[in-house]
Amino acid sequence: MDPRRLFGNRGEAMAAEYLKRQGYKILERQFRTRFGEIDLVALSSGEIVFVEVKTRKSSAHGFPEEVVTETKLHKLEIAAEHFLKKHALEGRPYRFDVVAIVGEGGECQVEHLVGV
Repeated sequence: MDPRRLFGNRGEAMAAEYLKRQGYKILERQFRTRFGEIDLVALSSGEIVFVEVKTRKSSAHGFPEEVVTETKLHKLEIAAEHFLKKHALEGRPYRFDVVAIVGEGGECQVEHLVGV
C-alpha cells in the first residue's frame, strides 16, 4: 500500500479513537461514493457527524485543516446525501467536522473543528 495512504489511515484511526473518547459513536469509516470519500461518519447526541480527517507530519507547510476547501466541503455534502439516503436517514440532523492531526507516533496534536 502507498505510504501516504498508510499514514492517512493511521490518522483516521487516531481520529476515530479521539472521537470515541469524546463520546462519539463511529458508524462507518471510509464511506465511498463516486463523488468522493467520507473519512468517518459518527453519531453525537443524536446528530450525524461527517468527519474529514487531515493528517500532517508537521505544520511546516501549513496546518492540515487549511486544505479543506469549499470544493472539498461541497463534495462531502454530496457524499453525505448519499450516505443519508443509503441508510434511510434523510431528515436527521447532521453536520460536518474536521479533525486535524499534526505529528507522528505518540507526539501528535489533535484539533477538532466542529461544524465547519
